[in-house]
Amino acid sequence: MLESAPHMPDELVNGHPPGGGLALVRRAVSPRLRDVTRDYWGYAEQTGAPLRRRELPSADVIVIVNLGEPLLVEQPRSAVSIIPTGGGFVAGLHETYAVTETAGSQAGVELRLSPLGAYRLLGVPMDALSNRSVAFDALRGPWAVELAERLQGASTWDARFAILDTALATQLSAATVPSPDVIWAWRQLVASGGRVPIATLEELVWSPKRLIARFREQIGLPPKQAARLLRFQRATTLIAAAGSPDWGAVARSCGYYDQSHLIHEFQRFAGDTPEGLSRRRLATGGGFAAD
Repeated sequence: MLESAPHMPDELVNGHPPGGGLALVRRAVSPRLRDVTRDYWGYAEQTGAPLRRRELPSADVIVIVNLGEPLLVEQPRSAVSIIPTGGGFVAGLHETYAVTETAGSQAGVELRLSPLGAYRLLGVPMDALSNRSVAFDALRGPWAVELAERLQGASTWDARFAILDTALATQLSAATVPSPDVIWAWRQLVASGGRVPIATLEELVWSPKRLIARFREQIGLPPKQAARLLRFQRATTLIAAAGSPDWGAVARSCGYYDQSHLIHEFQRFAGDTPEGLSRRRLATGGGFAAD
């Protein structure tokens, strides 16, 4: 949900950032958790008016703990959810965007889990979370609800990040173990930005039917859809880094046939063309406007 913002303080005070806008604090995770997630983000935002944000899909499983006002989460393929203060949700891999809405202020913690890391932590088939945002109280076991309560009760970001390190490491101690072949195949896709031919993976591991079944269970999407999502994620990264993107060059770099193919995939995943999405970018760096 979050992108890099111009201001990234070492410590974010409780409440709203001075002068309004978006403030972020980032903390690297414990080395024992690096296969699960790269870092933790704390955030606080004050906009002065209700804000609807278009949340783009990525190859991460998103975990949000809401420490601010109630947060609305609208899924194109499921019902609208209201995440209360002190609540949270997990969003599996998506094949289209979602919309969040706040009343003008928000605060919370965000984790971006690798799909295999989420599979280990949550202990549920990942396709049960695909294209959905699932509230903590609907997950297996009470640990996520208890984690949100502890984060809500902590008074500093140092304390919250320490709680996360301990809670995730403890949850992993009895974690579900992914298949070595799925780990290998997923790493090939990630390293190539989704450009490895799926037929190559099928030849080196299982039959197509079995590979699809295992990917649904442990990643959340079949290999072809996961590869498309990785290509889209790479394209959005390249576009964000370029002042005036060369759309044809972006298309070639990400493995699309041509610029038309790039536009088609953006309309599928982002609900807009690349140029249209660029115009939606919020000035704070905090994502894209929904409307």
